[in-house]
Amino acid sequence: MSISDNLRPISVSFTLKDHTFQVLREAILNMDIYAPGANLKLDERQLAERMAISRTPIREALARLAQEGLVEIIPRRGVFVTRKTREEILEMVVVWAALESMAARLVVRNATDEELATLRNFALRHSSDPERAEFKEYSDDNIRFHQAILEMSGCELLRTTADGLFLHIQAVRRRAMGESDRARRSVADHMEIIEALESRDADLASRSVRKHTMRLHDHIHKTWSGLKHAEEQKASALEAK
Repeated sequence: MSISDNLRPISVSFTLKDHTFQVLREAILNMDIYAPGANLKLDERQLAERMAISRTPIREALARLAQEGLVEIIPRRGVFVTRKTREEILEMVVVWAALESMAARLVVRNATDEELATLRNFALRHSSDPERAEFKEYSDDNIRFHQAILEMSGCELLRTTADGLFLHIQAVRRRAMGESDRARRSVADHMEIIEALESRDADLASRSVRKHTMRLHDHIHKTWSGLKHAEEQKASALEAK
């Protein structure tokens, strides 16, 4: 899989620069960048041909994406989608757990019964048999579930702070969701979280969210050894140049 799989030609307009940035950004966020063999290198010429535009807006968009930390521009080597190290991922998950557990406390206080009912109905979509659900659909719904908790908190600064992490966390969740029995476990955890929110028990809701997210942390720590090995090989190759 590469970024080209998520790109389509776009029409030239007075918003071409911003539109190009948004299209590339969305394509990168939809990539499974932690999958084995993922093609992380971006070629300006190929991107321009794929999107049927000149290379100038592509170059400008890549510069903006680099500022967001989604790509890395390496002189004389090219542009690469940023893939965090395992240690960086583990730290991000810890911070995410802290932010979302606080958000859960605020949801207990601020969310309406109707909002919680909507969250429950959304989570129930895959509750009968998550393993048989179309993988991408369930993975995307899992991500939206966590975004909903942050939005329902009513704290804009908390949500926007989490958004910065979310740019990288969603790719991590996408890979992890397909491993072991995490899809089934995720559904059970989501229902536990919803029940805690509906009971208006802030301590229980905060604890349930934190426990769920830290399960992801523990899973990555135990099973993503291959990623750590790849990081060590990359570091050695760079040092040798």
